[in-house]
Amino acid sequence: MRALALAGVLLGACAAPDPLRLVQAGSRVVVTEGSAVFAEYRADGPRGPAVWPLCAPGGEPVTRAWPFFEVDGEARDHPHHTSLWFAHGDVNGVDFWQGSGRIVAIGAPVMSAGDHRIEQRNEWRDAQGGVVAQERRTLTFGAAGDVRTVDVGVALASDQGELRLGDTKEGTMALRLRQEFGTEGPGAAGRILNSEGDRDGAAWGKRARWVAYTAELGAVPHTVALFDHPLNHGHPTTWHARGYGLLAANPFGLAEFLRATKGAGELVLPPGAELRLRYRVWIRRGPCDAAA
Repeated sequence: MRALALAGVLLGACAAPDPLRLVQAGSRVVVTEGSAVFAEYRADGPRGPAVWPLCAPGGEPVTRAWPFFEVDGEARDHPHHTSLWFAHGDVNGVDFWQGSGRIVAIGAPVMSAGDHRIEQRNEWRDAQGGVVAQERRTLTFGAAGDVRTVDVGVALASDQGELRLGDTKEGTMALRLRQEFGTEGPGAAGRILNSEGDRDGAAWGKRARWVAYTAELGAVPHTVALFDHPLNHGHPTTWHARGYGLLAANPFGLAEFLRATKGAGELVLPPGAELRLRYRVWIRRGPCDAAA
């Protein structure tokens, strides 16, 4: 028995440590891989919960620092572009993308370190503080070799009546990448590719399973892709993918993306019904490889 117990202790001591670690400090959670920062979840983001910084293997940040931090030479347009976030420009007529609506975290994030997951309850409030919608959001972090992933799950509902997500291009699951990933403007040196083979500006508004941006950071190719889950509403989604570095999956803005009849992209949920959406952020220290 003693020998078996000792063997168990030795096996535990020799087992490879989990490379990911989540450390909570109030409304924030820092995610590390080994000794390197992977990401920081911020429930107290300027317009709602967000993730910044977000780093590739090797340590290069892949999203813009503004408005969390000022970096010399970095663009400071669109202050509502908060690194990695979820919002929409028309929810029961309230603009949560860049208008008066605010997404407010309720309580501290709940951390599941063993699953590398963060859970957060949020309220979507109008300018008067009225609750338009309730949300449950999860973020699950993963790492393997030269790839890191963030899986984002959103469950949105209203107990006050029907919930209408309007037909607008201003949304929804979004990243604002470093300007090196862009195809236009100062510092742009990137390329865009989607799952259907559309490149650069041709990827905007198109339906696709994923969209990827690639650029050299520190003389090393890096790729950031966003995936639409096959069970999501509107899959394969349309994309608000801009040459200046905005990468956003938006299944609602069909009038502008596809030149459909205005309102064609609107989704109306009855009271108590829940919209569930899932996305994967895929970050590679390496070139854009469609097969990978």
